[in-house]
Order: sequence, then C-alpha cells, then structure tokens
Amino acid sequence: GGQGGQGMQVNERPCEAPVRVFPAHPRRGVLAITVGRYRGRPSSVRERVVVSAAVHVVGVGRVPFTAPGASDSAVALGAQALRLALADAGLDGRAVQQVVAGCVDGGPLAGQRVLDEVGMTGIPIRHVSSRCATGSTALYLARQAVASGAVECALAVGFEPMKPGAAGLLVDYRSKPFDRVDLAAEHLVGETGMALALRCFGGAGREHMRRYGTRLETFAMIRAKASRHAANNPLALLRTPLTEAEVMQSPALWPGVMTRLMACPPASGTAAALLCSPAFAARRGLDRRVVISAQAMTTDRPAAFESDDLRDVVGVGMSASAARPVYALAGVGPQDIDVVELHDCFAHNELLSYEALGLAPEGGAEKLLLDGDNNYGGKHVVNPSGGLLCNGHPLGATGLAQCFELVHQLRNTAGARQVDGARFGLQHNLALGGACVVTLYEQRPAA
Repeated sequence: GGQGGQGMQVNERPCEAPVRVFPAHPRRGVLAITVGRYRGRPSSVRERVVVSAAVHVVGVGRVPFTAPGASDSAVALGAQALRLALADAGLDGRAVQQVVAGCVDGGPLAGQRVLDEVGMTGIPIRHVSSRCATGSTALYLARQAVASGAVECALAVGFEPMKPGAAGLLVDYRSKPFDRVDLAAEHLVGETGMALALRCFGGAGREHMRRYGTRLETFAMIRAKASRHAANNPLALLRTPLTEAEVMQSPALWPGVMTRLMACPPASGTAAALLCSPAFAARRGLDRRVVISAQAMTTDRPAAFESDDLRDVVGVGMSASAARPVYALAGVGPQDIDVVELHDCFAHNELLSYEALGLAPEGGAEKLLLDGDNNYGGKHVVNPSGGLLCNGHPLGATGLAQCFELVHQLRNTAGARQVDGARFGLQHNLALGGACVVTLYEQRPAA
C-alpha cells in the first residue's frame, strides 16, 4: 500500500507480478494499471486492466428508507432522489448528459419513466438490474461514462419499492440465475427449507466459525454496533440501539448459527449520485471535495463453485479480486482506509468482508472486532450509517445509499456520525450469484 500497489499485501497474498502503472493520458488524465497474477489464486486468473480518471461526486440524494409496502411507487421514489442529488449539486436536469437507472423490480424502461417526472428527456438512459449490487452497478457505469470522456456529467439513480417478506426473487426470471448457487448450498448445507440467502450466508459464517473458532456472540456484536450507528442516522429504517444480549435472544433463524436480528430487513427506498469531470466541475463552480479515486467490478470465477466453501459462493473471493486493483490504482492500502460502507446483508457477511477487503488477515476478523478496529476510535469505522442491517436493503438503492454516506463523511457533513479526519472511504456492494463493486473515495482540498 501507498506505493501504487508495489508489494501490496491483502489477506497476506502479495502480488507475484509487479503492478505496471502507465502514465496519465495527456488530455483526459486517464491512468491505467495492469495487475499481475496473485499468489493463492487459480492459474486461470488472467491479467486485468483497470482504467480510471478523476471523477468528482458533486451531488448526492437519499430519502429515509421505509418498511416494504409503505412507500410510493418506483417512479415516485426514483424522482425524489434524483431531485435531491441535483439540488445538492446546485444543478438542473439540463446539465446531465447521461443517466444510469437501477431497479430490480421496476419493469422495462423504469428509468425513462423516472426521468420523465423531472422533465429530463432526450438523453441516453440505461437501465440496470444486478440484484443486490444494482445501485453500485449504476454508479460504476455512470463513473465509467465520465472517466472515458464519453460525457462530462452523468447521474446514477437507484430505487426499489420492496414487497413484504424475505428478499427473494421479486420477478419470475426465466433464466433462473440462482440455480448454481442453490445447488452449491444444497451440496454444502443440505436441503433445510431455509431461504437461499440464509443458507448461503449463514453457511459461510458457520464455516468461519468452524475454521477459526469465531463465536456466535461476535456476530451479535456486529449487529449491536450497527444499531448504535443507526441511532444517529435519521434516514435509517431501524434506529433503536440494541445490546448484544438482545441480538442473541432474538428468535433463531438457524440454531447456533444465526438469530433474526443478524439478518438485514427488506426496505423500500431510493438514492442518487451526480458525477462529473474535473473540467465540468471547475466551469460550473461545483463542490470538488470528493473524488472517486478507483473502482472495480468483478464477477464470480469458477473457483466460487469448485472450492466446496460457501465463503467463496457468497463472494469472498470476488470481493477480494475487486479490492486489490482498487487499492493499487489509488496508491493506498487497507491500512489507509478511514471509513467503510460494506455489504452487511447478514452480520456474518460483514465479518467475512473484513478479510476479503484486506482490513484483517484471513482468520483475523474476530480479533479486529474485539480490538475495536471496526469502530469509532479504532483503525476503521465500518458502516457508520448503520449498514444494511439497520437501513434495510432496497435492492436498487443500497449501493447509492452507501455512496451518499461516504460522500458526506468525506465532506465532513455527516453530523453525529462523522468520522474524525476521514480522508479515504471504501464502498463494497455485492450480489449473490454474482457481482461485486468496490469503490474508493478520496477527500481532496476544497477548490
């Protein structure tokens, strides 16, 4: 870390090949790096090129998340966040040159319908649906459009009016995207009658408990921490502080493995982010304090289903392979990260993600937590918003709600949740089956 990725160590697996960094593009300031093979990875891993340019986050918007069924339509939700992001940036819709809209259950052309509500027509609008990673996928594509020079100003918006009940398939997918995940869970856990996500993430946590002696009480500590953070977030769905004992005493979803309070609730909600180039921000006099320094999106490799380890099935390897080039491109390491918003759909996945993102070595996540290094006063503050565990999880909006939180942290405008001296923020959002987006935000001096 800190040297452009040379010798960077994540989960104690240093690069076998050096990271090659090429000069910035003379006009666009584009920086490309090629990341070599990593020790401990299958021999089929190919080199990857990550291309980035300075992209500013100049406006963010989010509404309070609500219980499923209590919110407006998808169209009304999306329009709210879009207006808030534009107002935060001090721009009107005519400045936006492209929109990426994310929603899992909004139907075809839902993004176009949302944009109609605010009078923005005639520009390219892309619709994405990547299950739980939908919001961050929209962010990734909007950033890519700006970084490539295709447009100077792009907007990402995610919205989801969730239905009551478990966050399972909301539409009748003909392609049955979870077939392989279901087979892997049945092979490793058995047919339990539990929901697929519970079998997978609970089983992954159980594997960590088996290998490293991780206690069930540790997952209760994660949920209690989330509740304390959410108490200071007026936009969170659940804001009541809980003790570890209360988490442990909640009904068992999987005896000895998970209680109900260790799982995130479904929620309806929306969030948006406005991104632009440095030149556009300078011309318009926009807030340039927060920049996306690096970003990567990955999908599962064959090892996810060949390792006989549910930790790989739920995306630990996928998350690690996204985080490594992000650190290398930004020229920082996990030790430099001040604040993290990560995908805690279950308390178990928060703990697994500590290791996947390099915040702790493999098997060291429980120690990181017991040392207080996931909280205020420690090395990193993880999920100051309350995370998915307390905000809820509107599939299309979660990734952009994470962006909203980190932008306010780096602007020093997060109020009672503010992480002192936050300069680097890391975002992690994934989808079972799978997709993962890791984004690194950096605070720049106010221009």
